[in-house]
Amino acid sequence: MALVLNDEQAMIREAAEGFFADHAPVAELRRLRDAKDATGFDRGLWAKMAEMGFAGVAVPEAYGGAGLGWVAAGLIQEAIGKNLSLSPFLATSVLSAAVLVKGGSEEQKAALLPKLATGELLLALASDERARHAPSHVETRAEPSGNGFRLTGKKAHVLDGHVADRLIVAARTGGEVADKAGITLFLVDPKAAGVRVERRSMVDSRNSASVVLEGVQVDGADVIGEVGGGYALLTAALDAGRACLAAEMLGVSHTSFAMTVDYLKQREQFGVKIGSFQALQHRAAHLFCEVELARSVSLRALQALDDGDVRAPVFVSLAKAKVGEVAKLATNEAVQMHGGIGMTDDFDIGFFMKRARAANETFGDSAFHGDRLARLMNY
Repeated sequence: MALVLNDEQAMIREAAEGFFADHAPVAELRRLRDAKDATGFDRGLWAKMAEMGFAGVAVPEAYGGAGLGWVAAGLIQEAIGKNLSLSPFLATSVLSAAVLVKGGSEEQKAALLPKLATGELLLALASDERARHAPSHVETRAEPSGNGFRLTGKKAHVLDGHVADRLIVAARTGGEVADKAGITLFLVDPKAAGVRVERRSMVDSRNSASVVLEGVQVDGADVIGEVGGGYALLTAALDAGRACLAAEMLGVSHTSFAMTVDYLKQREQFGVKIGSFQALQHRAAHLFCEVELARSVSLRALQALDDGDVRAPVFVSLAKAKVGEVAKLATNEAVQMHGGIGMTDDFDIGFFMKRARAANETFGDSAFHGDRLARLMNY
């Protein structure tokens, strides 16, 4: 398969890059951070994203979305990474949309997806419970109660969970704590009795939430997919999120490299531009090659998801691991070649380094995906 964009995808990339550069540059992140905004993003921006068709990019046209697939979603996420734009796109338009499109009932799709596509509804996936990503480690219990279930447990690192209108919660209806079998996904109203949501501000100025469930009653109609068969659905949604996070880290790497090259052309030392130093030229050339390699592996993972390729998990873990390492290298090199000022808020590069670290850890770091990749390939 050719690792190039078709004409439609190229237009999406151009539109997304122009949109976020104009409406949500790094300066907007600084503004929201300094204002200690309770939401953590601009709802006006989210409304504009919906008007552009970005919010519903992965939602089928039958439910009011654009139906453009995961390559398009990744291109939007890459543009977000290039500008460090704050929005609930990953939580709502990628993770939650993936769950509902793949596993939702017809009633759930008809009720939720059109509102998701228009930006009216924000959703968040509540799956992780440990400090490190372990999707099968689910202690939250779902006990039969009436015509539904009663949920009890705790969730951590729920992306944009503090603003979600609905939570998608992974709970155990059977099996032991680390078993893949026996996990079920539920739609939960965060305003329901027994739900407590607490906002957590992260190092990269983005937001997650901790969620406590104390005997929360849900109906049978709130089950997404099959009872006890939610792990495959959860994994598919997480892979969509991982592929888009890889695309975002690609955007972070691209801008970090571009900013560094620009700085090397301007900064003078010993009466000459530091970009003329051969050692720095070699480091910049190496970084350029790594970013382009990351671009290829990121696109391949998104293409595999769109094609329904059975090897998609392999490509996704390869992309998440490789691009995570490249983003770390790109931001480290950028900070170092900016010198001491690279660690200050006077220059934007420090914000890119923080985002690269947080994105790399989210839904599995390079070590997690290296291990997963080995297992998938039967090593």
